[in-house]
Amino acid sequence: MTNTSQMMHTGTGNVLATAKASPARRGIGLLSLAGLGGMLLYSAFNRSPDPGWQIALALVGLGFIAIAEVMRRSTASAVQLTDEALRDADGRVIVRMDEIERIDQGAFAVKPSNGFLLKTNRRVPRGWRLGLWWSLGRRIGVGGMTPANETKLIAEIIRAKLAERNST
Repeated sequence: MTNTSQMMHTGTGNVLATAKASPARRGIGLLSLAGLGGMLLYSAFNRSPDPGWQIALALVGLGFIAIAEVMRRSTASAVQLTDEALRDADGRVIVRMDEIERIDQGAFAVKPSNGFLLKTNRRVPRGWRLGLWWSLGRRIGVGGMTPANETKLIAEIIRAKLAERNST
């Protein structure tokens, strides 16, 4: 399913730009998900008249708490752009620069909030860091909980590198 050699290659080189989750967005997102999960659990055990509803509410509540934990772990990382690759702060290469075909920041692009969409020249391994990036097929979305100015800087550097590559 995933190409381990690509996932573990750290994309040597200097970090040109970094985008990490905004503390305010991270906090609001985590509190919202965990709070909703807690309210559903409370309702399951204190307000539900039917045992079937109790089980359903408890499962959905636990699901929201699990998603909050996934988001907490994901947003503790960052997206880094180096000369060779766009990578996760833990070293996982999201996409190498020579694999990027084009970048889309348009209003109608299916992209994360405050982010951009990359189209690659080949399929990339599926991946997802809730609130930071996702990859599916030949598309990679970057952004979500990241500040717009940080993702815009990464996008502008990528756009400049693509223009430089295409002009030679």
